[in-house]
Amino acid sequence: MMNNRRLRMGMVGGGGNAMIGPIHLRAALMENDIELVCGCFSRKYDTSVEAGRKWHLDAGRIYRDYREMMEREAALPEGERMDFVAIVTPNKVHYEQAALALDKGFDVVLDKPLTFSLDEALRLRQKVEATGRTLALTHTYTGYPAVKEMKARIAEGQLGRLRLVDVEYIQGWLSQRIELEGGNNAGWRTDPALSGKGGCVGDIGTHAWHLAEYVSGQRVTELNAELSTFAPGRPIDDDAVAFLHFDGGLHGVLHATQVAAGEENGLAIRISGERGTFEWHQMEPNTLIIRWADRPAEIIRTGNGYMSALAKWNTRTPGGHPEGYIEAFSNIYRNFVATVRARAEGRVPTAEELDFPGIDDGVRGLQFIETMVKAGYSRELKWVKWVEK
Repeated sequence: MMNNRRLRMGMVGGGGNAMIGPIHLRAALMENDIELVCGCFSRKYDTSVEAGRKWHLDAGRIYRDYREMMEREAALPEGERMDFVAIVTPNKVHYEQAALALDKGFDVVLDKPLTFSLDEALRLRQKVEATGRTLALTHTYTGYPAVKEMKARIAEGQLGRLRLVDVEYIQGWLSQRIELEGGNNAGWRTDPALSGKGGCVGDIGTHAWHLAEYVSGQRVTELNAELSTFAPGRPIDDDAVAFLHFDGGLHGVLHATQVAAGEENGLAIRISGERGTFEWHQMEPNTLIIRWADRPAEIIRTGNGYMSALAKWNTRTPGGHPEGYIEAFSNIYRNFVATVRARAEGRVPTAEELDFPGIDDGVRGLQFIETMVKAGYSRELKWVKWVEK
């Protein structure tokens, strides 16, 4: 039974100089309800062994490739094999790795975007539905307690009818072509053969779009966009701007860029309704500002007793003790694990347990990229309907 032990986790990718793999592990292990038991951390076996030893794995469960890992783990007794796999590899191989894991009976945590292409995303959704497994997608920024609070208050109608949303994700780390230097995480992210159609729009634009849909409870129906490449010779977009129309009447502006020299990780959202405006900045994550039309502004701080049930469920520390990126990341793992346990016990997961991005978010993410590319390179600046397929 899962309810009296940690869930056993395997990992594909995350070795060498990878950035996101170690973050996944730190987030997964935070609640002490997951243990890492196996992995294939790199296409280079020596690198995989080095990473596995760092995490104190048994040498026999550090694998040469992900296929070997899936086959051998599936053949182990139920009391020993991994329960789920975290996939933290380039977009190009997401589908084949996740699909094999699902076929072998494993649940999946997958870094975003879901797959390399929309066609793959749609096929992976069919696979999830056919196998009945659980898949979580790491749209990390929806894991912050202040974001949960904003979502809960909007759902209660505190702002009245929503009107406007401005969301931006401003970085500067790709202002020069550092991908040509090697030894960093820029190489595959700026290579269409590995990342897919979207560069900046797929890497961070999807986070901005997802945050807007998550907190508003509305879905984009059409957009008008421009994709640009500012670094000379780069073969993919490094800047994306869009106007958005949502199904509930909300209008929005989205800007994602990786070439604003000197900027760090400036994800921010401002959403306005008839009665007021919420504002949140990822680099000041524990503060939510509410500006009212008819009374003084409020500053909401996470960890306090007045927070919503949804925010409290995803909060670990009292007010004034900052919670940040790793904790937000960990909330996705925590809720994923709770859902996996509930389903294993034959229990319907609670709304709080189910509050993590999943396969449908992943499909919409690829639809967002597809729609942005369709609109953004046309240079006609016209409205393009959401690509469904």
